[in-house]
Amino acid sequence: MNPLKCLIVEDEELARDLLEKFIGKLPHLEIVGKCENPLLAMEVLQREKVDILFLDIQMPELTGVEFLKILSDKPEVIFTTAYPSYALEGYQLDITDYLLKPFSFERFAQAVQKASDLIRLKTNAAQRIPTADPTSTPPYLLVNSEHKVIKIKHSDIRYIEAMREYVAYHTHSQGRILSLMSLKKLEANLPDPPFVRIHKSYIINVDAVGALEGNMVHIGKDRIPIGASFKEAVMEKIF
Repeated sequence: MNPLKCLIVEDEELARDLLEKFIGKLPHLEIVGKCENPLLAMEVLQREKVDILFLDIQMPELTGVEFLKILSDKPEVIFTTAYPSYALEGYQLDITDYLLKPFSFERFAQAVQKASDLIRLKTNAAQRIPTADPTSTPPYLLVNSEHKVIKIKHSDIRYIEAMREYVAYHTHSQGRILSLMSLKKLEANLPDPPFVRIHKSYIINVDAVGALEGNMVHIGKDRIPIGASFKEAVMEKIF
């Protein structure tokens, strides 16, 4: 595997130097740029392929969050910041990991490993998709949960439940898996069929439905409510 190309975007020189030092300790990483602000980083991204972006949040002119929102083709992003309050917003933007300053080399290496695993899995998945059908998608999800990247097959998902900032994947073989994600964003990445939104808080796999009872569907021992605004569409797709 070719070295993963890294870009540092950090307005503090000491922080840039520390990241450079840590990256230099890992032979599978390569620095393609060190930028003190997102505007300079944009120039690098236009001319270089970047695999991992180390991005500070609190910067003048344009914050890391604002910068990330305008990127159309995002690399794996690892936030670096002294402010833990930004963690939730970062995960809602689908970042890979979040390093809270000051962070150790061990914690840095853990974040890099997570990014590397995601890149490898996405690369392998892309290679398996027939080029003749650009709409094809792999039959599984890659989910960040508890500092791990978990592969969940579509067929293993019974239903998905919104839980505040999290979603819970209820599976046949792995039990319940929690991950920071919005149900709306997830819905856009799931194939229909077999997945159907039946309530503001639930997406189900219709293949797992055993019975319909009033405004509820039975999935194993669980009873999932059908929202009033979803009922007509749900009835067409399930039965």
